[in-house]
Amino acid sequence: MTGSFRRYLRAKRSVDDRALDRRLVGLLRERLAERATGAHRTERATETERSARASGPLRVLEVGAGVGTMIARLIDWEVLPPGRTRYVAVDRDGDTLDGLGPFLCEWAAGRSDVSVVDAGPSADGDSAADGGAFVVESPTRTVEVEPVAADAVDYAESTLGEWDAVIGTALLDVLGLDRLDPLLGALAPGGTYYFPITFDGGTRFRPSRPDDRAVERLYHRHMDEKPGGNSRAGGDALGRLREADESTLLGVAGSDWVVRPGDSGDGYPGDEAFFLRHILDTVEEAVGEVIAAERREGKRQRTGETEAVDLSAADLDAWLRDRREQVDAGELVYLTHQLDLLGRVDGGA
Repeated sequence: MTGSFRRYLRAKRSVDDRALDRRLVGLLRERLAERATGAHRTERATETERSARASGPLRVLEVGAGVGTMIARLIDWEVLPPGRTRYVAVDRDGDTLDGLGPFLCEWAAGRSDVSVVDAGPSADGDSAADGGAFVVESPTRTVEVEPVAADAVDYAESTLGEWDAVIGTALLDVLGLDRLDPLLGALAPGGTYYFPITFDGGTRFRPSRPDDRAVERLYHRHMDEKPGGNSRAGGDALGRLREADESTLLGVAGSDWVVRPGDSGDGYPGDEAFFLRHILDTVEEAVGEVIAAERREGKRQRTGETEAVDLSAADLDAWLRDRREQVDAGELVYLTHQLDLLGRVDGGA
């Protein structure tokens, strides 16, 4: 499963690229540039602290880093400012995180202006290719990447107030909003949070089928029943961040996934057919678990407060068979609704 999931994370890079709101990406670029040059002002920081921040590296913490596609994106899109950046990439799944070094090495090999240099073994003895620390070099940027296999909140709580930016892609719908405050607490005064691709209750497959709504609702129900899961995390996080003390929401925008075959008849871009097959596998597992649980408990499957819909395992199998055939034929369209959220903790610019 680990190899398959790593491939999925690589495949969805192009999907995320299309979805991310570029206005908020631009705002993130501006804020990181200000932090790197020391242009920010922090009432709670001493002059010595401000001087250290201006001369030291920019400090970025990414939680739920996966195989490192965000690191490549921030360099490709020139979001990280010129100069040095210390970039700690945290993920609770060490096997997935082991794919970060190989991915970035492969990405850099396809560029003439970027190289990945082994920075020596990490604490567990791994090299860059095996998940250890390494440095990404470009003509104007030096990004010191440190993969860390750990729980995001535990790590954030151990580094309170240390970071200029905290990034979490597709994170808040699985982390649990009750664990959001420690992530904000990891930011230094005036630091920036960026939570893009936050799921917000919309899943659609096209062409439509009679069982679509039942499948989609049970899929969302499975999300909600998982520890920390929330099928409406985008809107809930928006409300929470607007009301949060000592922080300011600077921007919110839609970042919907739209995966469809190209107009030329050549199928899906890149490896996005694999991405779709992985999504269908996830739906099969999630909805299948709900159906099985309902059968064991002798309950009807509820898709709303009053509406009841029966979906059998055979119905799900038929739905999946048709959808997989549509992927093979280059016909399936997949849509999800998500939000990008960007803001700052107070005490600085």
